[in-house]
Amino acid sequence: MPSEASFDIVSKIDRQELDNALNQTRKEIETRFDFRNSKTSVESDDKSITVLADDEMKMRNVIDMLQAKATKRGIDIKAFEMGANEPAANSMVRCKIVLRNGIPKDKSKELMERIKALKLKVSAQYQDEQIRVTGKNRDDLQVVIAALKTSNFELPLQFVNYR
Repeated sequence: MPSEASFDIVSKIDRQELDNALNQTRKEIETRFDFRNSKTSVESDDKSITVLADDEMKMRNVIDMLQAKATKRGIDIKAFEMGANEPAANSMVRCKIVLRNGIPKDKSKELMERIKALKLKVSAQYQDEQIRVTGKNRDDLQVVIAALKTSNFELPLQFVNYR
C-alpha cells in the first residue's frame, strides 16, 4: 500500500456530451413553432459557443434550451461564461458563450487557500491547470473532497485519480 494517497481536482467539460446537448438544441430550434421562419443558429468551436437569434427574446429562449439540455447531460452550467448580447448583421443578436476548461492560476490559489483553511495534513500543488492534493491519510482527502463539493465555487470541479 502506498504511503501517500492523492487525487486531482480538475475542471473539464465532456466534449461529447456538450456536442450532444448542442445537437439537441439545434433540433429543438428546428421543430419549435416559435422559431419557425427564423434564422436562429448555434455554432461551436473548441473554446466557445456562438448563438445567433432574431431578437432578445429568442436569444433568451435558445440559451435556456441550451442550459437545460447541458444540465440533463451532466454538464455544469458554471462551465459556461455568458457574454453580453451584441447586435449582428440583418438586425439579429449574437451572444458568445466562452467554455471554461481547466483551472486558471488565480482560481487555483483561491482553491488552495480553502484547502489550507481546513487545517488538515494535506498538501496541494498546482500542475498544468489542475490541482493535485496529497496526504498520508485517505480520510483527510475525503474530508477535502466533501468540503470542496459543498463550497460554492464559480468553476465546475471534478475529482479524479483518487489513489
